[in-house]
Amino acid sequence: MFRTKKCNECRKENDGESVVLSGWVYRRRDHGGLIFADLRDFYGMTQVVFDPNHVDKGVFSEAEGLRSEYVIKIEGKIRLRPDGQANKALETGEIEVLVDSMEVLNESDVLPFVIDQEEEVGEDIRLKYRYLDLRRQRMRNNVVNRYRIIKFMRDFLDSEDFLEVETPMMIKGTPEGSREYLVPSRIHPAKFYVLPQSPQQLKQMLMISGIDKYFQIARCFRDEDLRGDRQPEFTQLDMEMCFTDTEQVMNINEKLATNLVAKFRPDVKIMHEPFLRMTYEEAISIYGSDKPDVRFDLKLVDVSDIVKECGFKVFSGTVENGGVVKALCVPGGAKYSRKEIDHFEEIAKIYGAKGLAYVINSREEGLKSPITKFFKEEELAELVKTTGCNPGDIMFFSADEKETACVSLGSVRLAIGRKEGLIDDGVFAFVWVTDFPLFKVDSETGQLASTHHPFTAPKDDDIQFLETEPLKAESLAYDLVLNGNEIAGGSIRIHKQETQSKVFNALKISKDEVNSRFGHLLKAFTFGAPPHGGIAWGLDRFVMIMQNEPNIREVIPFPKDQKCRDLMLDAPSNMPEDTISELNIKLIES
Repeated sequence: MFRTKKCNECRKENDGESVVLSGWVYRRRDHGGLIFADLRDFYGMTQVVFDPNHVDKGVFSEAEGLRSEYVIKIEGKIRLRPDGQANKALETGEIEVLVDSMEVLNESDVLPFVIDQEEEVGEDIRLKYRYLDLRRQRMRNNVVNRYRIIKFMRDFLDSEDFLEVETPMMIKGTPEGSREYLVPSRIHPAKFYVLPQSPQQLKQMLMISGIDKYFQIARCFRDEDLRGDRQPEFTQLDMEMCFTDTEQVMNINEKLATNLVAKFRPDVKIMHEPFLRMTYEEAISIYGSDKPDVRFDLKLVDVSDIVKECGFKVFSGTVENGGVVKALCVPGGAKYSRKEIDHFEEIAKIYGAKGLAYVINSREEGLKSPITKFFKEEELAELVKTTGCNPGDIMFFSADEKETACVSLGSVRLAIGRKEGLIDDGVFAFVWVTDFPLFKVDSETGQLASTHHPFTAPKDDDIQFLETEPLKAESLAYDLVLNGNEIAGGSIRIHKQETQSKVFNALKISKDEVNSRFGHLLKAFTFGAPPHGGIAWGLDRFVMIMQNEPNIREVIPFPKDQKCRDLMLDAPSNMPEDTISELNIKLIES
């Protein structure tokens, strides 16, 4: 028997009991002839004591050689610690185990990093030795709480009559926005499966099959460039409902979110209950983002009408050409140095801005800026009034086509919020963003593309625009945002063949391609498809926020690095030539 108790279970009530414990040596200390070791398993820690006057000499000699992360089994008796020596930081801090015997189950080489301290370790080393990294308390907590959050979601949805249904991992390639991972077929030469970007069409098929409420903890795959909140394989809480509308979907997810926060983050306050709602247009115009962080109150202001005839051609010319000029007033911002202002300008340029104009409202000198000479006094006075720029403040301006002007200035807003400590980490600010445009113009190809995916239903009144003015059409889509992070997104789906065909036509997908890639869905719509809709949560991202971690790699047990490599398994890797040949693949050296 390896253990009669776990390392978190021994208490003062067990004083005098014999016990068998197994685990890892967390720390070993030699104090005046006695050897103390903190023995750790998955559940907790117990202090064990080797006394040369009590234990066999051979056992004591072995104890002298114990090192961190040795795996041992001990037998002994639980006893109370001496007066004044209790460790209140441990569940087992009032007792210790006096060792009678010990068996070293496995030794450990010198560790690549320290397990018993939360010191900074390079991420490459942590990912290479992830199995060691996961032994650390912080990472263990992340794994445990990820499981508990997912279990809570399952139990909640079960109580709401949802049915968990698994969908396949190898499906037909049906592009939904991101690049897909291909799986070559050995049995069908020169043909491929893809790994699903999401179970989107499959869950719609489940609705057509008559499943009323579906959910799944779904693995999803996207071959895209990585960043802090993206991985090539990730996990979604996927759900879909028949005979539903936006209100029903939003209400049940709002209930789930509030219950999750109450259970797992009782230390934080939800900023708005019910959750704040705003349209996509409002989010972009006021906060410069479709995932607005509303924990602080800086807002963008449109000043296009004020500057449309000013002498500063960057502003007036932009408005004349159909663009906008947005302003952001920062209270107390007159203190910023030229270096700090240049830094904000560089941030704006990352998001497409050509520059970042500014006007300082100095307490001593009034309005100061290289551009004030181009304005009439009444124009400057109106800018000050409209933005609420008081003495000691600064106004920043971005002039461009609407989205670029808003998003670039929105990025400056976030940077200032962080710099000035305006963001309250003690609150969760949920926001529903609704009324997204159904289509957008792809910045690379110039072609029309779906804002979400091509199965998103347009508003009933906007179906008329699909054939003539598709960019006017708004969708029945909704995103759930938490503290500036999109944590869930969904929509009411198209359930009629005619409407789906119009969307494909607007996207200029040929009939042959539609039949080849989506014929199964259009055919299914002809057999009594019910109205349906749903949502998908980015589980990794949500757990990241709940655990207050900086990126999703910290809450995924075995993540890829930012170059999409698995450093622990050394993947991707080369494959044997005969395996490649069997799959009818020919490699071309680049």
